[in-house]
Amino acid sequence: MRVLLHVLFEHAAGYALFAVKEVEDIGMLLPQVEQSVLNLGKFSSVIKLSAFFPFKSAQGALENINAVSEGVVHADLKLFLETNLPSGGKKKAVLGVSDAKIGATLQEELNLSIQTGGVVAEIIRGVRLHFHSLVKGLTSQAASKAQLGLGHSYSRAKVKFNVNRVDNMIIQSIALLDQLDKDINTFSMRVREWYGYHFPELMKIVNDNSTYCKLAKMIGNRKELTEEMLEAIEEITMDSGKAQAILDSSRSSMGMDISPIDLINIESFSSRVVSLTSYRQELQAYLQSKMSQVAPNLAALIGEVVGARLISHAGSLTNLAKYPASTVQILGAEKALFRALKTRGNTPKYGLIFHSTFIGRAAAKNKGRISRYLANKCTIASRIDCFSEVPTSVFGDKLRDQVEERLAFYETGEAPRKNLDVMKEAVIQASEVAAEIKRKLEKKEKKKKKREKRKLEALSTAEGDDEEPKKANGEAEVLGLITEVSRTGKFFFSISYMKKKKKQAAEEEPEDEDVLTNGVDEATPAKKKKKRKIDAVEAEPEEADVTRAEKNKKNKKKKKKKAEDE
Repeated sequence: MRVLLHVLFEHAAGYALFAVKEVEDIGMLLPQVEQSVLNLGKFSSVIKLSAFFPFKSAQGALENINAVSEGVVHADLKLFLETNLPSGGKKKAVLGVSDAKIGATLQEELNLSIQTGGVVAEIIRGVRLHFHSLVKGLTSQAASKAQLGLGHSYSRAKVKFNVNRVDNMIIQSIALLDQLDKDINTFSMRVREWYGYHFPELMKIVNDNSTYCKLAKMIGNRKELTEEMLEAIEEITMDSGKAQAILDSSRSSMGMDISPIDLINIESFSSRVVSLTSYRQELQAYLQSKMSQVAPNLAALIGEVVGARLISHAGSLTNLAKYPASTVQILGAEKALFRALKTRGNTPKYGLIFHSTFIGRAAAKNKGRISRYLANKCTIASRIDCFSEVPTSVFGDKLRDQVEERLAFYETGEAPRKNLDVMKEAVIQASEVAAEIKRKLEKKEKKKKKREKRKLEALSTAEGDDEEPKKANGEAEVLGLITEVSRTGKFFFSISYMKKKKKQAAEEEPEDEDVLTNGVDEATPAKKKKKRKIDAVEAEPEEADVTRAEKNKKNKKKKKKKAEDE
């Protein structure tokens, strides 16, 4: 079937509309024809540039490409197509586009016949390859520069976000937290095995890994353990009975003796494990603070760690908000789900949300029901966190109360409150909290502005005060030069210095305001004063020269008298 086809191509330089000469759909998909697309001569015989609309600026290009990516028809694109697409005639023009999303929008707004895929995809592939040759005045270098610039600005615009609400940090933190748990457990077992050769009884008394590492670092050689160290052991174990048991077992231990060098290595390794444990606690506190900023409702509902794991598994908070409750319920149990589907067995009831306290507290027969209800509330909380402007934990607290009530309903049969009533209360409280947060932020901004104003005023006053001392310093330098000349008689440098000053003043004179009266220049009073100063400074060295000559004559007379007396 032969059709009148136009192809729209979106490039970083602008929109291009190509008229495709009559081609066959079936013939276009032949391998020989597909190979001919790579040849510019053969390809240019198939298509012809109908119109080209270059973007006026980088900002305009970014706006247009954002609109295209979101499936929205920009005003520039609409005007371009309305102006250049042929209208009327027996055959209706068909517009070929690469993206079906923008194609559907164009079909709705402009009432066009849209075609995607098949022949259009092959033609667009050839246009993309030979675009700089098909458009006059556009070189391959200019086209690549435009693509690179638009790519950078597009990526930068997509990456723009609120710094305090970045879920990437949560994903990295929870991954590091899980890795630290594994590493600390492995290292602690290594310390237990290593130090167990010397003091095997300590393993049975102390079960906690971090406490064991601290004790191994503090005790060292068990033979040196005395009653004076009992208080220090009690501080670590937080139990006087355990501390006394450690002291007693050290006196009758069956462990082997250990050399000082081996003991040093064990102590250094134990200190590393202790530092890792303390860092893990700091990291958990950091994760809690980030979750309270990014997803406060999800953290209030299900806990910081489980909420962070859900965000990490989904890829981002936005992805988690897009998931339905049924997906959130089995998130993390994908292997079990597909195995159940393959073997036609029972599908899993829960995934990562199993680690929450609600499912553990529920009875065995109610675990599936509470996990479904909890997944529903987690989805609501994640959507509120993702799309709310001011993050608050009001909805999370209310949703947690609802889950508690549902648990009580399963156990005792007490009817929970209606969801509508609970959400009305939450909306009222959230609006109050959001208004208070906005007030605080406005106060902070006002304080910042006041501080900035004060700083600017202080700087301006400081600059004004500095100008007067500079003038005084300049005058003092001139007087100092004059006195130095009169004292030493070294006037050559001072005269040259003042000549330079005189030249600078003469050069600066045209830049200043010139007052002309009947064609005669009149110097300003300030310039007259400068001239007087310079004349005075030049006159003083001459007087100094006269006094020096007189002194030389007197000295010669004295020498003659001394010579005659001798």
